[in-house]
Amino acid sequence: MKIAVLGGGVIGITTAWYLRSKGLSVTVFERQPGAALETSFANGGQISVSHAEPWASPTTLLKALRWLTREDAPLLFRLRAERALLSWSARFLRECLPWRTRTNIGRIVELARYSRSELQRLRALFADEDPLDYQQLERGILHIYTDRREYAHAMHAATMLRAFGCDRRPVDVDACIHIEPALAPVRHQLVGGDFTAEDESGDAHLFTRRLAERCAAAGVGFRFGTTVTGLETEGGRIAALTTLQGERIEADGFVIAAGSHSPALLAPLGIHIPVYPAKGYSATIPLSPESIAPHTSLTDDAHKLVFSRLGDRLRVAGTAEFDGFNLRPSPTRQAALMRRVNALFPALRPAGPVAHWCGLRPVTPGSVPMIGPTRHDNLWLNTGHGTLGWTMACGSAAALSDLIAGIRPAVPLTPIH
Repeated sequence: MKIAVLGGGVIGITTAWYLRSKGLSVTVFERQPGAALETSFANGGQISVSHAEPWASPTTLLKALRWLTREDAPLLFRLRAERALLSWSARFLRECLPWRTRTNIGRIVELARYSRSELQRLRALFADEDPLDYQQLERGILHIYTDRREYAHAMHAATMLRAFGCDRRPVDVDACIHIEPALAPVRHQLVGGDFTAEDESGDAHLFTRRLAERCAAAGVGFRFGTTVTGLETEGGRIAALTTLQGERIEADGFVIAAGSHSPALLAPLGIHIPVYPAKGYSATIPLSPESIAPHTSLTDDAHKLVFSRLGDRLRVAGTAEFDGFNLRPSPTRQAALMRRVNALFPALRPAGPVAHWCGLRPVTPGSVPMIGPTRHDNLWLNTGHGTLGWTMACGSAAALSDLIAGIRPAVPLTPIH
């Protein structure tokens, strides 16, 4: 089989790798000049099964209503009469029902745990001859809290996650400082935390680029700088893709891994998926030997921020801004991110200027990605991973490649109509 993978981010490249490992002929189509130059470029860096609680929950809904008028809110909806946003928002409200939230947590944890183990297996595959180095750290993820109500809610969430197999354990302030000594200067602010020792961190952009190199060495074809404009159908199947350059390229199968741009490719086929772009922000801070910065990856739940050490850099990322495909950064939101960095790490002492970035994350209303077959028997989806694309990438790709190769996936996948 010849498979065309549409999208060259972490989801598309891992998909290409796993498909090629099944013996399939694979070509990746990506509009950017290289891999991982959009959503995967500067994300939070966490492999975080412990971050499986979806945005859609009763607690977040109440907060989102209070945050509507705050430009620096962790979750910001820029309300407007846009059909896609209104439809997505209606579904989001449904997913905030307690039983829906619990179901979604279970599905997210199952996929995320599988994906974390697949990443470890992939890393081991290259360990002896050509290590897949992406500045990874296996030091766990520590969630920290400076508000007692947030901490109480987190303990309830941690109990639920443990029931689904994620070992997210409560820790007191002393344990927080022991796990991450860089928090000692703000000890008085902390009320507690929880720790997941099995979680990891690493540079998603570096991982994707290096895996793309291995894909190429294994025979995967790449068409960078190629914008796919549509898919042609014939007899209930996808016959070919068309490009902005006027090409018509045939294949035996097609995988849509185009992130937030996936709905536009599918809508002409009558497939309407609830994936909407949520703009996330990050700051990459260069460090010197004198910088007092964390080594353990941290999650600041109240502010929806994560912190990951990537070599001699600190990556801080998070928040969500629903503003369509607008990629203009908000100076207010960037400033709010840096205020929180300075509040938690007053002795950070950066070694140079901070690099700010924002990107569009493809989010489903319940934060569960859309992976699986469609009504066309040679068209599959791997999109909608939201804030957990890096966490779920290897598992999503492994499961989908099994399905395409006629093998029963290790995690359940749902047909998409």
